[in-house]
Amino acid sequence: MKTNAKEMKRQMRIRRTRAKITGTAERPRLTVRRSLKHIYAQIIDDTKGATIVAVSDANLSEAEMKEKTRTEVAFIVGKKIAEVGKEKGVESVVFDRRDRRYHGRIKALADGAREGGLTF
Repeated sequence: MKTNAKEMKRQMRIRRTRAKITGTAERPRLTVRRSLKHIYAQIIDDTKGATIVAVSDANLSEAEMKEKTRTEVAFIVGKKIAEVGKEKGVESVVFDRRDRRYHGRIKALADGAREGGLTF
């Protein structure tokens, strides 16, 4: 079976990023997944292999998302993950952008998390 070259390159970018980033109990990993319609964020403790907090734009109410751009929604998701993370005792995280560049919605989510009180 032939493997798609584009997907192989994507997986290589993800592995290259993850080789440099590891979340611990004191400083878990904030990972971001972006699709064309949605954005997802998780705070993960890699030592336990457990997700501490997970937030996506699907969790937001209609009032929060009404007439907002996807970048504005990503900023709101960032603030929400910081808020819920602080409730769980997370103050500082390591940012994992996976295979994405640090701009647009990924940057907006990171800025929202910083404004919410998380430190990277």
